[in-house]
Amino acid sequence: MNIEQIGYMFKQRREFLQIRQEDLAEMSGVNTRTINQVENGKGNPAIGTLEKLALVLGLEILVQVKVVN
Repeated sequence: MNIEQIGYMFKQRREFLQIRQEDLAEMSGVNTRTINQVENGKGNPAIGTLEKLALVLGLEILVQVKVVN
């Protein structure tokens, strides 16, 4: 899954929960500009940032590590 897909999923979940970006920022401790960038597939958010947002939105992030030869 790429950042555009993650952002789309986060935005859909936020809208489903009827939470404004400003409210999500307050609840998660992530600033509104970063939330906007994530939702629009921009930037390169840290995994910690995504975890904070996911926690508030009731989502779980699973990371898969793959060895490439």
